[in-house]
Amino acid sequence: MKNLNIPEGYQQIMPYLVVENAAVFFSFTKNVFDAVERYKAMRTETLIMHAEISIGSSVIMFADATEQHAKQTAGLFIYVDDCDKIYQKALANGAVTVMEPADQSYGRSAGVRDPFGNTWWLTTAL
Repeated sequence: MKNLNIPEGYQQIMPYLVVENAAVFFSFTKNVFDAVERYKAMRTETLIMHAEISIGSSVIMFADATEQHAKQTAGLFIYVDDCDKIYQKALANGAVTVMEPADQSYGRSAGVRDPFGNTWWLTTAL
């Protein structure tokens, strides 16, 4: 494969979410997953044109939905240190249950849908 020259700190494939109220989406990820802001460019005083967060060593890019860029949500699988604790933090920050925490063959897992329409599959590995 040709050398891709991927910038340091980025992976070859990253989710790019287009959400309504991207600033609140950032707050949700910060409160639930300890996300760290990497970059933010504003379209207007209140609309995010492009932003990036890190959760652990992973990057998620996102922006506010506009007439030109419709809302685009995703299903995200995330390893966490304590599935039950993160599940409760997600609910406390406006998420709803998709699947309550349960032991699975691959670890303890739960599913939540955030207030922006994204589904997060939380898993603590065995």
